[in-house]
Amino acid sequence: MTLSIGIIGTGAIGKEHMRRLNHTLKGAKVVAASDVGLEQAQAAIDEVGIEARAYASGHDVINAAEVDAVVVTSWGPTHEEFVLAAIEAGKPVFCEKPLATTAEGCLRIVEAEIASGRALVQVGFMRRFDWAYRQLKALLDEGGIGQPLIAKCAHRNAQANFSGDAGLIDSCVHEFDVMRWLLEDDYVSAQVIQPRVSSLAEGDLQDPSLIILRTRKGMVITIESFLNCQYGYDIRCELVGESGVADLPQPASVPLRHSARDSLGVITHWKDRFIDAFDVEFQEWVDATAKGERHGPTAWDGYVAAVTSDACVKARHSQQVEPIALAERPAFYR
Repeated sequence: MTLSIGIIGTGAIGKEHMRRLNHTLKGAKVVAASDVGLEQAQAAIDEVGIEARAYASGHDVINAAEVDAVVVTSWGPTHEEFVLAAIEAGKPVFCEKPLATTAEGCLRIVEAEIASGRALVQVGFMRRFDWAYRQLKALLDEGGIGQPLIAKCAHRNAQANFSGDAGLIDSCVHEFDVMRWLLEDDYVSAQVIQPRVSSLAEGDLQDPSLIILRTRKGMVITIESFLNCQYGYDIRCELVGESGVADLPQPASVPLRHSARDSLGVITHWKDRFIDAFDVEFQEWVDATAKGERHGPTAWDGYVAAVTSDACVKARHSQQVEPIALAERPAFYR
């Protein structure tokens, strides 16, 4: 069976997924696409070099008879609308983060999916599919460091065009999700500490920031967010346990000794670091969807990430420790 997919939003990430689904993966093809205008959608189809129909709106894609499943890669504030429409149409939907721009919007999606009686929604938290995080997860599940006590994370971009609270909302959300998955725990509080601001941070961006999360089981997680570190794209995670310490494996590079220096190369773009994770993520989604199943991050996970982001934004402005209050997890997601 070949899964026929409709893409809503044909910007940079949308076109990447169109190429991936048609030219890299097995069992899927893009048959429909929409963007802010019909011309933009057709231009993307032509650029990627696939046979698909351009539609004037995302709703037309969702309701197209030839579309089995939907991928939402449009502007963030439109995600809730299109995911709800896909649920109403009874079609599986993969939504890039954010699931919705507010926790309330995420809850509306959760409630709609539960009411449908079918597991239809997956959220694009690709780090769960990354080879390095999966190795770290396997080690934890085997008890390799005993009970985890402390996690130290770093999320560094060479340069990023963020402003205001966008770093907490759009960047650190990946840590918010993957740490819950790694540790199998939920958060109870958030604190944001603002050190000296980098002279390279533009506008009202606080950069870097240090986030401290506490979990229900008593673990402490620190996340360094540095959006303009200059030297490269660098994702790190150290887990301190009762009987050992584990580090997130780093991408391999060729050791170089030259000009009296011993060095290793550093990746400079997020796409180079996580391109394989995107491939694994979508292949697993295609395979599960073809079987009528869902294995990846759920709408509930999207809701928790939104609540955590909201608490971090509040903590940044209050400079206080802010509680993270989650609704009770429905049995549907257990």
